[in-house]
Amino acid sequence: MTDQPLANKTVAVLVANGFEETDMTEPQRALLAAGATIKLVSSEQALVNGWHGDGWGHYFTVDVVISDALAADFDALVVPGGERSVQKLASNPHTKRFLRGFVDGEKPLAMIGKAVTLLTVAERAAGRKLAASETEAESLQAAGAEIQEEAIFVDGPLVSAREDAASSALKDEVLRVFSDHAIALAAAA
Repeated sequence: MTDQPLANKTVAVLVANGFEETDMTEPQRALLAAGATIKLVSSEQALVNGWHGDGWGHYFTVDVVISDALAADFDALVVPGGERSVQKLASNPHTKRFLRGFVDGEKPLAMIGKAVTLLTVAERAAGRKLAASETEAESLQAAGAEIQEEAIFVDGPLVSAREDAASSALKDEVLRVFSDHAIALAAAA
């Protein structure tokens, strides 16, 4: 396996103000090291503000506004948690369309913490096996998902993780699933 299995791959990171900063930065570092290009997709214009610990974190430059984003332009997607971010994304009509593009296209997708509930917004939770905390489990189960006991769970190209998942294990699992998918696509070509 090459040192950069994600070379020439573009990974979208879907965020809104209040996203959990470490949910983005940990996977982002690993994906960049694997050769991926990262693009921040947001409902916000120009800058998006993370949440770090008990307060506002850093600002990050938005590369693509979600109303202009197409799943077809990306090879994979990471959606960090953060209650504020997830609420804003859930209320944006473009979130449903964007997420459906990844799920329906069977592209690698990582949903972290509360972000996993966005699968209900996209109407794509049914039949999925997901890691989710008790607070998210009820709505996901009502939408037809099966909640798993593990803090991180992989269901095909979908990686889901609870808020209490170890960031190093999550980073490793996201990198493994995204890389395996890229290698499989290259072998099929």
